[in-house]
Amino acid sequence: MLIKNGFFINPATNTSEQADIRVKDGIITEIGHLTAVDSEEILDIKGLTIAPGLIDTHIHFRDPGFTYKEDLHTGSLCAAKGGFTSVVCMANTKPIVDSVEILEDILTRAKEEKIRIYQAAAVTKGFKGEEMTDFETLANAGACGFTDDGIPIVDASVCFDAMKKAAALDYPISLHEEDPAFISQNGINHGIASEHLGIEGSPSIAEESMVARDCMLALRSGAHTVIQHISSGVSVNLVRNAKALGANIHAEATPHHFTLTDEAVIKYGSLAKMNPPLRKEEDRLAIIEGLKDGTIDLIATDHAPHSEEEKAKEPMWTAPSGITGLETSLGLGITSLVKPGHLTLMELLEKMTINPAKLYKLPGGNAIVGAPADFVIFNPEEEWVYDSTLSKSSNTPFMGMTLDGKIYYTICGGEIVYSI
Repeated sequence: MLIKNGFFINPATNTSEQADIRVKDGIITEIGHLTAVDSEEILDIKGLTIAPGLIDTHIHFRDPGFTYKEDLHTGSLCAAKGGFTSVVCMANTKPIVDSVEILEDILTRAKEEKIRIYQAAAVTKGFKGEEMTDFETLANAGACGFTDDGIPIVDASVCFDAMKKAAALDYPISLHEEDPAFISQNGINHGIASEHLGIEGSPSIAEESMVARDCMLALRSGAHTVIQHISSGVSVNLVRNAKALGANIHAEATPHHFTLTDEAVIKYGSLAKMNPPLRKEEDRLAIIEGLKDGTIDLIATDHAPHSEEEKAKEPMWTAPSGITGLETSLGLGITSLVKPGHLTLMELLEKMTINPAKLYKLPGGNAIVGAPADFVIFNPEEEWVYDSTLSKSSNTPFMGMTLDGKIYYTICGGEIVYSI
């Protein structure tokens, strides 16, 4: 395949230029001003931007155990539509990914899909926060990292031991930071939304107290520690300070946390309920500042499908938390960050390509000769309406919204896996 006339952006090499790209056997073989050879398939993308395929280090495909919400196949279709060629699945399936048998089953079935699906393993057995899983064995079996996402590791000594083990293996450990001791009703910030509903909700101290602890544990352990779906401005400052002290600490921002505030809960109900919750405008702006100065180095969706019946539970705060996000991530990044001038397109893509690839040691994220031919092809200036989904679920407040950054093609391993 010869991909012609695209505007090529590659954050890993700070490349931004008009270029053609030749692909053979799933690998990039040439980049430049190229002439087609006989019988070569040509994909003319004049007027469009081509960048490395997007990478999401925090998603839920609900497989095994909750496949009425999503499964590996529908999840991969949804990811491809959003421009993602690589995703990292969380371990909170049923059964939990805390054994080699469960891990290998997922990875074997994942090979049948057309994008690259990676799997994180649990930090503790059964997500109980007590006994660590066998990190080394799980890593050797194909786990790309470790997380009890959805459940905080309350015991600091367990968390510290896990960090030290992850550091010894040079694997990332990702942490869900919400101390249940502070939370009356999860998924709804203690503020304007909780007051409207007449409940206490979840104050930001629930996150901040654990982030403060884990920043120090990260500093002392040396582990590549990921603060997942950061929601509080104070948490952003804590991560910033820990980085300055020399901690190998990273942070994820979700598109919903840098786009919406807790007022969205009043408007959209449970469709805007997630853990950690949407917070105040000052927190949203602090997250954007963290993205701008590099404190937050990853953009991850926390794609979390739920059925319509589950999200309709009453009272609203008893409904499950989480929203879908793979199909809207690039669009929200361009709409909420690039168009207002907070980030350049290069800076946005850096947090969605090379940064996650480096952290998880994935083969994608860098479109150079010899690398996998994984690309997203889109028009950053073109508006589109998010009015349909390839997911089994549609629990999102963004349905029907007009976004910037229309995706035309997603290519993984030299194969077109999504086209408009």
